[in-house]
Amino acid sequence: MGKKLGVKLIWLLCCSINLPQLSFAIWLSLPSSGTKCVSEEIQNHVVVLADYYVISDDQVVHEPTISVKVNSPQGNNLHFNENVTHGQFAFTTHEAGSYLACFWLEGHVSKSSSVSVNLDWRTGIAAQDWESVARKENIEGIELELRKIEGAVEAVHENLLNLRNREAEMRMLSEVTNTRVALCSIMSLAVCIAVSVMQLLYLKRFFRKKKLI
Repeated sequence: MGKKLGVKLIWLLCCSINLPQLSFAIWLSLPSSGTKCVSEEIQNHVVVLADYYVISDDQVVHEPTISVKVNSPQGNNLHFNENVTHGQFAFTTHEAGSYLACFWLEGHVSKSSSVSVNLDWRTGIAAQDWESVARKENIEGIELELRKIEGAVEAVHENLLNLRNREAEMRMLSEVTNTRVALCSIMSLAVCIAVSVMQLLYLKRFFRKKKLI
């Protein structure tokens, strides 16, 4: 039993080395007019948590404010906030696809001013509140870290399953497309042959009528 547990721990630690990025923090430089957006491809039933705040490089009395809008792949509004300097949004995805978060400045801002937004975007296992989990289940230390690694491995497994399903869908679509192209080619060839036969018959009748053959 102890040997199996040791093997499992080693396997989880090895898997943790190549875990994908489940969170990222980026800086968005907002133009004085217009919108700057960021998107991420997210699967179904995934928790998303993000924090954002404005950073101005200029010494100004009033810190510039922004508006934020987050849309689902189908265009549903998941979060909207205006005239703010910081905020947070959280939701659980109900559809797979590209989720879009857009930011733009409110009010008049000079073109020489430099305004940036720091966005901390977390999904899946990275968005989970591990402190609450540790207090609820009374775990800490290496057990908590192993729980995090196990959750990350499960997320990797789900991503692999989703990728396999998407690959199967793309393969099926490719096969259907190839079949349709082949049928279209056969139909085009049949039409060309039929038109050629009709032309030969017409020319034959024409030459006989003119007594050329």
